[in-house]
Amino acid sequence: MSGSGPAHFARLDAAGFPAFEPGHVWLVGAGPGAPGLITLLGYHALGQADAIVYDALVAQGLLDMANPEAELIYAGKRGGKPSPRQADISLRLVELARSGRRVLRLKGGDPFMFGRGGEEAGTLAKAGIPFRIVPGVTAGIGGLAYAGIPATHRDTNHAVIFLTGHDDTGDVPQGVDWAAIANAAPVIVMYMAVKHLASIAAKLLAAGRDPQDRLAIVARATGPDQTVIETTLGEAGGLVQAQELPTPAIVVLGPVSKYREQLDWYLGARRENDFG
Repeated sequence: MSGSGPAHFARLDAAGFPAFEPGHVWLVGAGPGAPGLITLLGYHALGQADAIVYDALVAQGLLDMANPEAELIYAGKRGGKPSPRQADISLRLVELARSGRRVLRLKGGDPFMFGRGGEEAGTLAKAGIPFRIVPGVTAGIGGLAYAGIPATHRDTNHAVIFLTGHDDTGDVPQGVDWAAIANAAPVIVMYMAVKHLASIAAKLLAAGRDPQDRLAIVARATGPDQTVIETTLGEAGGLVQAQELPTPAIVVLGPVSKYREQLDWYLGARRENDFG
């Protein structure tokens, strides 16, 4: 880094961030992947924490910025693979805090956007553990931006729906009014939806959604191996059956993916070891 860069970052040391007290838990959003997309408050927490409980999607580059004396505890949950139970993760946060440590729960994206942060915060509240929520850049906005896809655009949509592709059982969410969802907004952004994309597409089509609607799959968003696959809603089911799609991925349905033709900035800008 040249110029005023190092001096500029050194100013963080005197930025007056809130104290990370022993016995407290901070639930921090790590962003969609690129280490540089963590917030300044999240970066502050990384340097102060004594124990860091982190998700599968947290970049190694972020962990490299952590307090070197902190205990790193993996708590990743990936579909189809052995994963710790959510209840056990929440109780582990309580135990670590009660041992007098500064506990950082580092979660991909934003803790409250399909990240189970509400469940973990609820457990902490019931146990009387003081906590702080540090929001993060969610993949449904930040990940799309790295693919040149705005979640909203004045010329196409004034509303957007965020949808999870599976429920607690791992199946397509049963509590979703698909007819209402299909017609409620021009743009639907789907998290963790690749596995059940064929079924979801069929439900949306049955509810009257146009089979020619654009659909884009943004995999490994903001990383050096980011991949974008463009198709239509009507062709999505066949695409899933024809090939194994890369994950983790965000799926966006609606006209906004057309802006990639003009706004796809990241493909030419990305470099190996790029922090953002």
